[in-house]
This record gives sequence, C-alpha cells and structure tokens, in this order.
Amino acid sequence: VANTEEALILDTRGPNEFTEGFIPNSIFIGLNDGPFASWVGTLIIDLKQPILLVTDEGDEEEVIMRLARVGYDNTVGYLKGGFNTWKMSGKEIDMIKSLEATELKDMIDKGNKPVVLDARRINEFNGGHIEGAENIVLDFMNSNMEQFNREKNYHIHCAGGYRSVIMSSILIARGFKQLVNIKGGYEAITEAGIDVTASTLENQD
Repeated sequence: VANTEEALILDTRGPNEFTEGFIPNSIFIGLNDGPFASWVGTLIIDLKQPILLVTDEGDEEEVIMRLARVGYDNTVGYLKGGFNTWKMSGKEIDMIKSLEATELKDMIDKGNKPVVLDARRINEFNGGHIEGAENIVLDFMNSNMEQFNREKNYHIHCAGGYRSVIMSSILIARGFKQLVNIKGGYEAITEAGIDVTASTLENQD
C-alpha cells in the first residue's frame, strides 16, 4: 500500500460487502475472514501510516486494538455508522465487479478465455491452477507492481475469495480499472469443473 502523508482508508468488513460498495481509494483487509493482523503487517508498510477505519458497526474498538497490537497506533478515526452512513449521504461509491466460477467456466468453454490472475502463494499455485493463469503473490505485490499490466482485463482469484479482494482493492486504489473478482476462489473454480493443471516449476515471487 502506498505510503503517503494522507490517511489510508482501511475497510474491514466482509469481502462480499466490500465488493458491493466501498469508499473510493479504500483498501480492504477483512477483520473476520482471514488473518487480519498478518495482512496488515504485510501490506501496510509504514507503522506510522495514518489510518481511517470503515468497519461493521460495533467492530471499531476491536479493530483499533488489533492494529495497535501489531504496532499500528496511528488510527486517526473511524466512520461513524459504518459504510451505510457514507452510502446514505449520496457520496460517490466504488464497486468491484464479481463473477461466479460457473460464469468463468462458460466464458472459457466458449473460447473467450480471460486473463486469469492467481493471487495465491507459489506452493498453492504449483499444486493446481487454471492453465495459462498468471501468478502474482499477494504477499509480495508491493515489490512486484511492475508485473501488473494496466491494459489487461484481469480476472483475479485466490483460494477462497479473501486475498483476491485485498489485491483488487489495492490495484483499484492505484488506478487499475479492468478488474473482475472470481467469487469463491480456487475452491469454487474446481467445483465448477474448470480444467486445472499442476506445476513443479519454481515461479518467481
């Protein structure tokens, strides 16, 4: 996440809620759907980064406490009433287009194969992935931004749908426009019957 003097808007709601509407330029790291503190530590580089929170109502103090535990003690406030307050005010909102894995299969079966971006770790990717998918690991995306192409229409997935929304939110905040999140991640992809392949080759981080 870019380190600027301005506050970072951190949205800690669920991934489905986030994709359906969020404050422009906010970053998603869900409180209850994955290892929240670990991802904050991995992706928010500056411990002194000013942070503004958007949480589910009632989670504000929990998020502030968890951030402080891992050294992020510059939370400057939170949106009272949560995202609904923003939405009801009529202010601009952003969304992430989402696609069911079954819809992705239909596209592939019809010969309209999209650029698939796999955000999982290398060992996960090597264990099985959509043939031709690009693997850019979420953990290292800050140092690998040159691997992303703004001209490509990325269909992003992870294992279950948490990391892909994190990656999508960061890319959108950095000006990427052509992004689609695959709901349910690799688990849904295999359930939908999309052909996958394994690899024993070492990919670059």
